[in-house]
Amino acid sequence: QVQLVESGGGLVQAGDSLRLSCAASGGTFSTAAMGWFRQAPGKEREFVARISGSGRNTDYASSVKGRFTISRDNAKKTVYLQMNNLKPEDTADYYCAAALRIWGTSRGDYDHWGQGTQVTVSS
Repeated sequence: QVQLVESGGGLVQAGDSLRLSCAASGGTFSTAAMGWFRQAPGKEREFVARISGSGRNTDYASSVKGRFTISRDNAKKTVYLQMNNLKPEDTADYYCAAALRIWGTSRGDYDHWGQGTQVTVSS
């Protein structure tokens, strides 16, 4: 049983930076690939970034590439999403997720989800 808790969301201005954290408990965190997804009101939940269990491999959606960085600290069982140069289009609820069997970008690849943290970017 894996529990994920996101934190770090908030209200910021366009161009600002924000770092989200996802703390994991109750599972073998070091073996799980982790991902960040986001969902804006009235829209589908979409992939943002992913990182392998070792932290060696990362991947990003084209819309955030060059602005966002995903990282992890397995000793702390925590995954981070550093978001720079935020844009109003980044406004969404951000979710942390764990994939126990596959490193993928689809929602169905992930087995456990956090409750989300809200990010609002004003212009």
